[in-house]
Amino acid sequence: MDWKELQKRLNGVNMYSTAFSRIWLSVVFVFRVLVYVVAAERVWGDEQKDFDCNTRQPGCTNVCYDHFFPISHIRLWALQLIFVTCPSLLVTMHVAYRKEREKKNREKNGENCPKLYSNAGKKHGGLWWTYLFSLFFKLIIEILFLYLLHKMWDSFDLPRLVKCANVDPCPNTVDCYIARPTEKRVFTYFMVGASSICIVLTVCEIFYLIFKRIVRGTRKWKKSTKSSTTYSKPYTCHNEVKSEEKDNKSQPRSVL
Repeated sequence: MDWKELQKRLNGVNMYSTAFSRIWLSVVFVFRVLVYVVAAERVWGDEQKDFDCNTRQPGCTNVCYDHFFPISHIRLWALQLIFVTCPSLLVTMHVAYRKEREKKNREKNGENCPKLYSNAGKKHGGLWWTYLFSLFFKLIIEILFLYLLHKMWDSFDLPRLVKCANVDPCPNTVDCYIARPTEKRVFTYFMVGASSICIVLTVCEIFYLIFKRIVRGTRKWKKSTKSSTTYSKPYTCHNEVKSEEKDNKSQPRSVL
């Protein structure tokens, strides 16, 4: 997996993100992706080979491993990182759509035509909802994967000894030993802690966006109540051109 390419694409999101999102992105790539690539992959690289059971029954070791590890921690974290970082790309896609729409508007109506957006990357209107939706999606994904990781062992702890009972073709109860359980336990708690920090940052950013939206709406409402209400016709580039042509025709021609 090319994590550098993903980082390059997500760095563009910082242009349209809040301070909370920039901190979140730093935590993801420094404390999660970097640890995952440098250390975690090596720690879990020999988990199935060194999963040792006290039986020589053919197939029993593989069945017990599959029973206790329906999905490997390292692969679960890889899926989590992919699903968590992808919603941020929705924001860049929405901004790209705005810029393309602005470009077509200028080509159609001319350079003097008023802009559709004062700033294509400013979080107003539909872009604000897209940004908020991406935050909720990231929050749900983080909580869901933490739940799945906890569900596998009924905790985030990894025992040294696991007992495989009533699982064919294993005879009776078979004792199996996990390779390097202490080292794996440390990395598990580290990744869970980093994920928890990301959850807190995402929740803070959601409240920050909603609070800022409420404050902005309150200011606009107070400003509108103080100022008098005026009605004007919608301004378009075509109306401006037609009105100028009409004024030119109505002016009397000078006689030389």
